[in-house]
Amino acid sequence: MQRTRIKICGLTRPQDVQAAVAAGADALGFVFYPKSPRYVTAAQAGALMSALPPFVSTVALFVNASIDEVRAVAAVAPFAQLQFHGDETVEQCAAIAAAVGRPFMRVFRVRPETTGADLLAEEALCRAASPLFSSLLLDTFVDAYGGAGKVFDWNVIPAELAPRVVLSGGLTVDTVAGAVRQVHPYAVDISSGVEQAKGIKDAAKIDAFSAAVRMADHEA
Repeated sequence: MQRTRIKICGLTRPQDVQAAVAAGADALGFVFYPKSPRYVTAAQAGALMSALPPFVSTVALFVNASIDEVRAVAAVAPFAQLQFHGDETVEQCAAIAAAVGRPFMRVFRVRPETTGADLLAEEALCRAASPLFSSLLLDTFVDAYGGAGKVFDWNVIPAELAPRVVLSGGLTVDTVAGAVRQVHPYAVDISSGVEQAKGIKDAAKIDAFSAAVRMADHEA
């Protein structure tokens, strides 16, 4: 039985971090994009990260940030991994990751015309560009940075790629079990689907989301 990893993204409050940890989340995402309603400062994120137990990974989400901006956050908030969610080139991702000595995920925003070959080619490009590349995170293309709660067609994901990707984009408590059973991704990533309001998580939804993933794993 494969255990699908769970990432809860867009955390801003201590009680939400505690709820995610209690629900068994493998990774917590912190958004360093000032235009996001889930934005946290480096100091805020550092305080939230300092309260974490061991073996819970922390992910820093950036959108078109400079090397200096990422360095400044890394000095205060000791995140384990980078997530590039903007229009960064593969070369820019590789350079920033090298500058702060962290692995990185690169978001691929899936369009209606995206093919499986496009996804495989993107992954190969990233792997060739940097030994610090860890995974593609598949999100839905919208005219903004973030999936806006929209789902893309999971059938586009090649079966050989699925066990290496992080699946995002419009997942909810009600849809995640189907996603896990159909796609068999390495991990699932959720933000708005477990919120009361933007940036404010709902502990009951986080619990239910985690339980749905575990149930789907057990059935797989």
